[in-house]
Amino acid sequence: MTFDKQLSEETKWIEENIKDFLPKNATYQKTIQEAMEYSLMAGGKRLRPMIMWETYKMYGGKDKTVVLPFMAAIEMIHTYSLVHDDLPAMDNDEYRRGRKTTHIVYGEDMGILAGDALLNYAYETAALSLIDGGNIQAKAKAIQILSNKAGLFGMLGGQVVDVENTGKPLSEDMLTFIYSLKTGALIEAAFMTGATLAGAAVSNVEALEKVGKNIGMAFQIQDDILDITSTTEELGKPIHSDEKNDKFTYVSVYGMDRAVQAVKDYSEAALNILNNLPVHNIYLNTLVEKLIGRKK
Repeated sequence: MTFDKQLSEETKWIEENIKDFLPKNATYQKTIQEAMEYSLMAGGKRLRPMIMWETYKMYGGKDKTVVLPFMAAIEMIHTYSLVHDDLPAMDNDEYRRGRKTTHIVYGEDMGILAGDALLNYAYETAALSLIDGGNIQAKAKAIQILSNKAGLFGMLGGQVVDVENTGKPLSEDMLTFIYSLKTGALIEAAFMTGATLAGAAVSNVEALEKVGKNIGMAFQIQDDILDITSTTEELGKPIHSDEKNDKFTYVSVYGMDRAVQAVKDYSEAALNILNNLPVHNIYLNTLVEKLIGRKK
């Protein structure tokens, strides 16, 4: 099977399974149920659950029922962050993935609540896995990793520093801190959770954390590049949004040439670590490589 065919089939499989985890049978609160589904099923790369699944398999994980709740949970957390990121108080974007953002469709109040609901339901979904038995310790550790990487010392922390420093010149350390947490933390969580659920050694989980950090840096810098070089049609969201929101980015601070080189350097660093692990997954390596030249 070619990489593109596997990517297409795996993305479809992930989407079908994620949808199955969404809440059902809401009554008076059905608006928020609809807003959650609208947000979660808006498309996207499904990169984080895909990394989790492939890492789980790489370390010998075979029972998909063990990892699927966590795959759904991490995508819910990622989606909640996008819903809130699009709000008027944040980036004030009207389009995401080629269609209107959640707060434009359902109102700002429901946009806030839809994000809240997705975050809470993510942890409910992950916690349900504990009821099924199995390796409870590994599952509990996976929930702890997911919580940490989504919170104060992870994605949320990065968002806080990003918002606080809008319009202010940023040092390289500050820019790296923001990108590592805001974008890298959930990618780290995907690698770490997949490996933990499969029973990987702590040293391997720590190495994969570094892989995720490097990929997160490359991914965010490439996002900065595309915000300038791409089109709204290709990207599925407004371009020049960083400039509109008065945000300093890797491109605006260091220039396009250095940004392009940084994407290559961080991606190669991630691949070097992956290649030195005791187990390998060719598809996972190719997925990382494809991130370098992505157009959306």
